[in-house]
Amino acid sequence: MQKQTKHFLEYLQTEKNASDHTVKNYQIDLREFFLFLDGKDVKNVNYLDIRAFLASLKNRNFSKSSVSRKLACIRSFFKFLARENVLNENPAAGIATPKRDKKLPFFLDPEEITRLLEAPSKGNWEESRDKAILETLYSSGLRVSELVGLNYEDVDLLSGLLRVRGKGKKERIVPVGKIAIQAIKNYLGKKPPKEDLRSIKKALYVNRSGGRLTDRSVRRMLLKYARRIALNKEVSPHVLRHSFATHMLDRGADLRSVQELLGHENLSTTQIYTHVTTKRLKEAYNAAHPRA
Repeated sequence: MQKQTKHFLEYLQTEKNASDHTVKNYQIDLREFFLFLDGKDVKNVNYLDIRAFLASLKNRNFSKSSVSRKLACIRSFFKFLARENVLNENPAAGIATPKRDKKLPFFLDPEEITRLLEAPSKGNWEESRDKAILETLYSSGLRVSELVGLNYEDVDLLSGLLRVRGKGKKERIVPVGKIAIQAIKNYLGKKPPKEDLRSIKKALYVNRSGGRLTDRSVRRMLLKYARRIALNKEVSPHVLRHSFATHMLDRGADLRSVQELLGHENLSTTQIYTHVTTKRLKEAYNAAHPRA
């Protein structure tokens, strides 16, 4: 199966333009599936084998989202083998995806967001950079991977637009607000302690050595400022993204526009935020109406 797996992963990278993160996860999922098959030839795998594997995941208390992802991987793998005429049909094609539990996204109130965005206030290079990062995340609703992937050439401060590379390396243009633009200008006006001259494409947000920031660095930075303002909540870059979407809908933005801003492929992914705003609306109604 190693040869077939290698060809499949190459197909994901070259033809499907999948991210390195997706390719790595699919490789891990397939390895786990093959271990479960215990040496069974891929040509002899049937839907019962796949259902037994999914049942084993459920017995090991995997979440529905994890099971769904692994099934999507297996389904895609066998579809590829059928396309390459290794198999006559996809044995995973008729297996239903587990229905996911809908969890309402966690977000911060506007007052909490304001306190967090104002936490980097020392004015040195590092805190100017951190403020620009926080403002950019909240202003444009970016994923942390999209933020650290920004280059200088992706930012048009004059028109207030960012070119973002999202999931599947799909590009989209998103607006960035005036306060975030000013924060970025302040940051760019200060030189980093060192500069990484090896960088071919110059990263917008860099570390003290001049290299591109990592997802983990941004997460650590965010936790530092949450602790500074004594914000006793679990805060991550994705919480700022959730807050962006929720606050946009709270203030009258239409769902389709928010979908485009977030880079969601399906509108159903964005609709989870309407449940949040509806829940808040009902809470306000129940608290205020005398006959609620």
